[in-house]
Amino acid sequence: MKTSYLVLLLFALSFASCKKPVKGAPKEVIEKKAKPNIIYILADDLGYGDVSFNGQSKFETPNIDKLAAEGMVFTQHYSGSTVCAPSRSALLTGMHTGHTAIRGNKEVLPEGQHPMPASTYTMAEMFKEAGYKTSVYGKWGLGYPGSEGDANMQGFDEFFGYNCQRVAHNYYPYHLWHNQEKVMLKGNEGKKTEVYAPDLIHDKAMAFIDENKDNPFFMFYASALPHAELLLPEKYMEPYLGKLLPEKKHIGIDDGPTYKNGGYGSQEYPHAAFAAMIHHLDAQVGDIVNKLEELGIADNTLIVFTSDNGPHREGGADPEYFNSNGIYKGYKRDLYEGGIHVPMIAKWPGTIKEGSSNNHISAFWDVMPTFAEIADKPIENNLDGISFLPTLKGEKAQKKHKYLYWEFHEKGGRIAIRKGKWKGVKYNVLKNLEKPIELYDLEVDPEEQDNIAGNHPELVQEITTLMQKARTPSDIFQFAAPTYLNVD
Repeated sequence: MKTSYLVLLLFALSFASCKKPVKGAPKEVIEKKAKPNIIYILADDLGYGDVSFNGQSKFETPNIDKLAAEGMVFTQHYSGSTVCAPSRSALLTGMHTGHTAIRGNKEVLPEGQHPMPASTYTMAEMFKEAGYKTSVYGKWGLGYPGSEGDANMQGFDEFFGYNCQRVAHNYYPYHLWHNQEKVMLKGNEGKKTEVYAPDLIHDKAMAFIDENKDNPFFMFYASALPHAELLLPEKYMEPYLGKLLPEKKHIGIDDGPTYKNGGYGSQEYPHAAFAAMIHHLDAQVGDIVNKLEELGIADNTLIVFTSDNGPHREGGADPEYFNSNGIYKGYKRDLYEGGIHVPMIAKWPGTIKEGSSNNHISAFWDVMPTFAEIADKPIENNLDGISFLPTLKGEKAQKKHKYLYWEFHEKGGRIAIRKGKWKGVKYNVLKNLEKPIELYDLEVDPEEQDNIAGNHPELVQEITTLMQKARTPSDIFQFAAPTYLNVD
């Protein structure tokens, strides 16, 4: 009896020893186990003021606030663009909209957007080369199904969600995509609303974390919330019904060819729906954090939370009521601060100081070089981004941008540059090339109310010259006057 017990004990000890790095094990094996997981959570059209840690008073975001309290808040962070596709392109390529391949929302029928070229080197490809499992859950919008811009063709091992931004306007779609498979949602056939897509997508993301808990992974959680349409299950809306008055019913698309195909559905209580959608997004953020803690991998996981651009005014949304852009002027499709200045949090236990904040000026194209440095995967390509890992670590030796650049090809064409405290903005570049830029001092005028261009002619000329030199030509995303902004 004693002999049998001793044998079992020795067997158990030998098995347990196999779970630990063996002394003298190859260095690359030990480093692979030490690499942190990275989860990048991207909200859709969430304004700077749509989170309660930034002053939202109509509703609360307790899980996002907790993330901020346990991590670092970036107060001067900018999205890649003021609309979805180019913002994501800047994020995934490390290049601003003067250089990245996708510079606008260009649709390809019957479903999808203009594809990111096969030659593009993406963040996901970088992670795969560094030994990570990669996934994207939610909204893609960078290449129609099966194209060279499809998520699976751009370095992601798994994709589940909306390929097309237009289809992502609807939360009870007829189908989603799992890699190259079109997943029909029978519960949403006709006018049925049985399958709430954000919940199904969320379940797939949680499963990915479970399946890869023992391997380094990168998960791009590209939520469609709180983009219009303002629809979600009634159980999520109940806490807000009758509490965000006055309500004004939104009459949307409830039949016809664009029903569940880009048209925003009707909503009797748009204020309650909007608050409930952000509350639901907040709950999903909490689920992710809790899952990491449950699996014992929270301390080795970097979580970043942000938004792809400023708040929208579509489908019954009312950003004025919620003060969604905080103190900032402008909304989605603007290059004023309200359209591109977004909330950003980073949490990494043991590396990022809890309850910290910083005013380092950063943008989406900085994320790829930052993650590359964390993954110990040097990037040879020339990027516009600068790693902000020193800032995450609380170090003083942080390299800064000479300037940030944005271009937008809708609404008459818009361009903006931030250079230190100065912000230069030029609208209607397709209509009036001679009109001078607007100039703002963001240190004293973050609301961009006082155009002081007339007081600083030399600075205006400097920023105008930067606008001309900051971009390379694009055959697809052109400005009407090719002699403007196509300067060598």
